[in-house]
Amino acid sequence: MDIFLQQIINGLVIGSMYALVALGYTMVYGIINLINFAHGEVLMVGAITSWTAIGWMKEASPDSPAAVVLLLAVLIACVVSAALNYAIEKIAYRPLRDAPKLAPLITAIGVSILLQTLAMIIWKPNYKPYPTLLPSEPMALAGAVITPTQIMILGVTAISLALLMWLVNGTRLGRAMRATAENPRVATLMGVRPDTIISATFIIGAVLAALAGVMWASNYGTVQHAMGFLPGLKAFTAAVFGGIGNLAGAVVGGILLGLIESIASGYIGDLTGGVLGSHYADIFAFVVLIIVLTLRPSGLLGERVADRA
Repeated sequence: MDIFLQQIINGLVIGSMYALVALGYTMVYGIINLINFAHGEVLMVGAITSWTAIGWMKEASPDSPAAVVLLLAVLIACVVSAALNYAIEKIAYRPLRDAPKLAPLITAIGVSILLQTLAMIIWKPNYKPYPTLLPSEPMALAGAVITPTQIMILGVTAISLALLMWLVNGTRLGRAMRATAENPRVATLMGVRPDTIISATFIIGAVLAALAGVMWASNYGTVQHAMGFLPGLKAFTAAVFGGIGNLAGAVVGGILLGLIESIASGYIGDLTGGVLGSHYADIFAFVVLIIVLTLRPSGLLGERVADRA
């Protein structure tokens, strides 16, 4: 039971990070029907930027409170990631908005590889230890343990999701985003500027990805130029799992994917008699995805075609 509870905690932590990144995928897809495969690299840039900022601040002022250093590093990471994603949308995707669907998809993959290569040149390809700024002493919780970093990840994710839901459902920007997603031409007639709304969507997605990047680095203790690829792929899987284009679906898909992966990694050794180790847990996530998409192609919370008709 202790192992099960521990894996539930680990799964919620990982799933929270997947959910934040998946929201970026699903928001962009919902508005312009584009899968932004460079989104994982935005996470990577956020994580490495925060690592660089922490190094600079530690050097300039060694006695600064750890919480202040982390908060400033997160803000810098969010600004850099937002500027990067805005530039990607304006330079790489906007000229291709009316092009065949395959063109922006290939461009997104190209941007992803370009960002990885640039990060490798700027920050070098070696793994870098991420500073531990929060207390590392774990706390007991009903037979399991949870660290202050994991509590921070869960808390920040909950606050971020609440703010995003308020933004989308309770503000003028949110109404404009939903109108643009529904019908850009009619939204234009109502005074909405689709280009501005699309750019805002990319910026919001980048901020969420940067937060997830800092969380990922804090949780695993390292940063590297290729660190965004697998979380990006898993988050895309989570978005499809929950129903691409559906915000609640992205959150549900992310958390379920994290739980499946974590519980599987805790028991896969016992179930296979030691043949498969915990590093094979990725298999379960993608097998579940295949099953869900076979039975319900629109995802768990996606819209059925029959319901629309």
